Amino acid sequence: MKIAFIGGGVMGEALVKGVLNKKLAAPGDIVATDVSEPRRTFLEKAYHVQTTGSNAEAAKKAEVIVLAVKPQVLGEAMTEMKGQIPAAAVVVSIVAGAKIVTLTTGLGHGAIARTMPNTPAQIGEGITVWTTTAEVGQDQKSAVQKVLGALGREIYVSDEKYLDMATAVSGSGPAYFFLVIEALVDAAVHIGFTRDVATELVLQTALGSARIMQTTGKHPAELRNMVTSPGGTTAEAVLKFEEGGLRAALMQGVIAAYEKARKLGEAPGK
Repeated sequence: MKIAFIGGGVMGEALVKGVLNKKLAAPGDIVATDVSEPRRTFLEKAYHVQTTGSNAEAAKKAEVIVLAVKPQVLGEAMTEMKGQIPAAAVVVSIVAGAKIVTLTTGLGHGAIARTMPNTPAQIGEGITVWTTTAEVGQDQKSAVQKVLGALGREIYVSDEKYLDMATAVSGSGPAYFFLVIEALVDAAVHIGFTRDVATELVLQTALGSARIMQTTGKHPAELRNMVTSPGGTTAEAVLKFEEGGLRAALMQGVIAAYEKARKLGEAPGK
């Protein structure tokens, strides 16, 4: 598989690393672009891939083209690549907020996969929601699925509207968990733990809780009830959370993020 990564930043590098680790392509079949020469040099030395400062040059011989540039330079990158993309290639966009119509028009190319990864993808523990245009064939879909699998898990959806929903849930989601973790660590410090111990306790509790839910397949309410003894300490804590509106605030936050994602998608140039 010949892959071109347009943009060699954090996410671009994560994909290069993941693709190589999963042996989806050899280093010689990968080319990455970046405006920074030191960054290109780093990618060459670290991963032994080809690099170039020309997006058009990188796209010309690729079977899969991954758009991993910042949203503010997407227009410039698409202009440079327009007319240079092989007819049989599929373009995979991880550019936040870039709608399919923007990509097909800007690139002059019909086979597009739009994706919504999240930050844990940087360590291969992400979740990516993606969809494609009708022009993307089954073999191309399989290739896209494999590439996105290098970032962690992936979920295909049939309609682009789900990408805005994914932005609010999984895209922004890590920030919600970081906020809760931060609050729990601060609470643990307040009652007497050192910050190092508090952090380790909260992180492993979060990891273990997520893993037991994955392993058992039980509903979170059922698992919560297993921990919550009548009249016990957990029941007292949960009561305070409910009085403080924690559940409602989380739901309202996700809904607000979704509405914001929709508005951004309707903005000019999106």
